[in-house]
Amino acid sequence: MENDALDKEFLEAVERINNYHGPFPADTLLRLYAYYKKATNNKEHPSSKTPLINAFKANALFQTRKMTTEDAKKAYIETVNNYFLYKK
Repeated sequence: MENDALDKEFLEAVERINNYHGPFPADTLLRLYAYYKKATNNKEHPSSKTPLINAFKANALFQTRKMTTEDAKKAYIETVNNYFLYKK
C-alpha cells in the first residue's frame, strides 16, 4: 500500500474511533492504544494515574516492539474495521 494512501486510511480510522461514543472492550482499547503510539512514533510512557492501567498499557506497548510504523498503522486499521464489522 502506498504511504500516502496508508496514512489517509490510518487517519480515517483514528477519526472513526474518536467519533464513536459507545463503549469498547478493554482489550480492543489496549491494542488500539499500542498500535497508535507505535504508528505515530510516540515514545512517551503511559501516564494514567492508576498504576495497574499503566502496567496494562506498558504490556500492550511491549507487544508492538518489533512492529514497524507501517505495520502498526495497518494493524490499527484492521482492528478498527473488524470492530465495526462484528459489533452488534
